[in-house]
Amino acid sequence: MTRIRHKSLDCSPGCAVEATLQFIDGKWKGVILYHLLQGTLRFNAIRKRLPNITQRMLTTQLRELERDGFVLRTVYPEVPPKVEYSLTPRGRTLKPVIKALKAWGDEHTEFGHVPDICADMKGSPTNS
Repeated sequence: MTRIRHKSLDCSPGCAVEATLQFIDGKWKGVILYHLLQGTLRFNAIRKRLPNITQRMLTTQLRELERDGFVLRTVYPEVPPKVEYSLTPRGRTLKPVIKALKAWGDEHTEFGHVPDICADMKGSPTNS
């Protein structure tokens, strides 16, 4: 659940940063958004890209992103149920923010030398 640090965000010029971070705060939201920048994914495809996330946590994070208007959840009436997740237009506005975070991490963390998993998965199907 998003933590509210201030009741109003008129505290300083940096409050817009704080307000933005409240939406993508959490261990997994930024990473989920990053993977959804690649296109529509089913639940298990997201889980495969994030092997350390629990099913419950992924569900919670996706629901919060959907509630905040960043992710669209599409349910298809078939058996077994088919559910796809994609970015909404509002979610796509975070692309430069997410890309900037990745670029900074590539340059300033030990993860910078790790191959981009999305580049490796571009040829793989997005449904599972």
